[in-house]
Amino acid sequence: MGSAGLLPSCSSSTFVLSPWPAGNVCFYGECSYYCSTEHALCGKPDRLEGSMATLLPDKTLAKRPLSPTLASAHRWELNPNYCAQVRETPPYNRGHRLLDLIDMTILDFLMGNMDRHHYETFEKFGNDTFLLHLDNGRGFGTHSRDELSILAPLWQCCSIKKSTYLRLQLLATQPYRLSDLLREALATDPLAPVLAEPHLRALDRRLGKVLVAVGRCLAGAAHPDEVLVDDLLLPHLPSMVVLW
Repeated sequence: MGSAGLLPSCSSSTFVLSPWPAGNVCFYGECSYYCSTEHALCGKPDRLEGSMATLLPDKTLAKRPLSPTLASAHRWELNPNYCAQVRETPPYNRGHRLLDLIDMTILDFLMGNMDRHHYETFEKFGNDTFLLHLDNGRGFGTHSRDELSILAPLWQCCSIKKSTYLRLQLLATQPYRLSDLLREALATDPLAPVLAEPHLRALDRRLGKVLVAVGRCLAGAAHPDEVLVDDLLLPHLPSMVVLW
């Protein structure tokens, strides 16, 4: 992210130049923790990987109740039967909410996002809502590590939308490989290159591990349709919305 175009509209009190000889452009925020020149974020010399934020409708217009993801890794790791409890817990005990949660954990695993504490939904749509994936800023942090614990809801519940599985299979084959499609899609972005090559390669590697996990579920299932849930049969199944 180049800062040259941002500097004219930003406060000079939060942008500084690092000491010579580096001379990098740095900035720091205004908060009560670690917001000072000693904890500034610096570009090289003025470029820095970052994330974008979006403005949602006011909550008085579109209420968005917070929901715990139930995807906290330690809950699943400590209790091998945790999925059975989740399946009996509203709103995961009916509709497609649990499948939406598993979709979300797959997305987080692909990004390497271990910082998913909650998601939001639109109250007006009840249990037919889609999930709002807010704050994905911790995604694409470490390309060399695949945190398999993120996938705990998938390999413990052994359920996934059939449409998701078919799409993931497609993205693992030429000429639709996930890394190639994402590289091409991001090539014209004003901030390109948005993702470094190691992160793109990590996407393909992690996608392979997701498919292996589903394959193990299928191999041990008495009824494959309990693993690959035909979401076309589920009423009002919406898509996820991902906001950075």
